[in-house]
Amino acid sequence: MDQPDPRNASGLILSATEPMRSFLALACDDHRLSEELRDIASDLRPRNTVPYKLLRAIWTGSDPSTRPDLLGLFSGSGFVFTSPKPREKSEELKLRLLKLRDIAERKEYAELVKDITPRKQVEEPFSSYKDQLGFGLHVGLTMFTGYLVGYASFRALFNRNPALSAAGGILGLVLAMLVETLLFIIKTSKDDQIQSSQSSSSFTPTTKKNQ
Repeated sequence: MDQPDPRNASGLILSATEPMRSFLALACDDHRLSEELRDIASDLRPRNTVPYKLLRAIWTGSDPSTRPDLLGLFSGSGFVFTSPKPREKSEELKLRLLKLRDIAERKEYAELVKDITPRKQVEEPFSSYKDQLGFGLHVGLTMFTGYLVGYASFRALFNRNPALSAAGGILGLVLAMLVETLLFIIKTSKDDQIQSSQSSSSFTPTTKKNQ
């Protein structure tokens, strides 16, 4: 059977006592032990701590008539606890922590300069009565134009049938309203992107300057 490795300090670790050192000194010359166990005893003798597994292996292989009682051998000794190695953070966790730290620093900076830096006034769509009135007239004119185009188209296609001409006008009105809605959504999205890029670009130089 393979003997324990003296360099392997896994398992329980005991503080060395004088009875242990005396026993290990005798074990160095105990020919009942294998050469490897004698070397282990010689290696453990000057140490301040002794692994339990190695000491037990030496005690088991030594002469029963000369070896001390196992309980007496451990008397006065105590357990020695070693601190585990700190776990290394993964690269993904490091990047995540760095990003969170950057966000926290940005918030802290914004809190510090909120009373110094004037707030940018964000122009909301239809923020004034004039904008609302202009947009309403524009939508009304577009829908009216769509109705006229649809009415004239269906009237020419269906031999001036009043019902179908009216249906064509309604269809043109709906299509004009949909187009106007789509254009409004696109315009609002572009305005939001421009405001976001302006706020981020104005913040970045200030941050670099403080660094």
